Amino acid sequence: MDPLERLLAERACERLILDFVHRLDLGEPGSVAELFTEDGSWEWPVDGRRFVGRDALRKYFGSRPDDRLSRRLMSNVLVTVASSDTATATSYFTTYRIDGHDGGTAPVPSGPPIQVGHYEDTFRRSADGAWLLASRVLHLPFGGPTPRQ
Repeated sequence: MDPLERLLAERACERLILDFVHRLDLGEPGSVAELFTEDGSWEWPVDGRRFVGRDALRKYFGSRPDDRLSRRLMSNVLVTVASSDTATATSYFTTYRIDGHDGGTAPVPSGPPIQVGHYEDTFRRSADGAWLLASRVLHLPFGGPTPRQ
């Protein structure tokens, strides 16, 4: 790959990482399934949860409670392009969340983050040239409740 192709691949993967949390916090959570390959997976090794395929991912992420208010901060995104069609990344996240939000627009009191961890991702380029998540593994060294995205 030439340097420009590598840079474009890195940026496309970074964009997926950010789009993922944006959809969870501000969009339709079940739509994150579209960011994965058809056989893509999300896993949390601590409790053995693993969801494979877009239908399973849509159902899992779409089950988010309607009264949940959350914001995730992503940082330290490091994408490594392995080939013209594959890449990996590690990115840190911090999650602020409350359940029972009434949907109002008034600010709510903030507390400390409930989760601080990182994702390990693999990416594949599809036949049409789009980069997609092939797998995402959540690591949660600092956390409260079991993650339910």
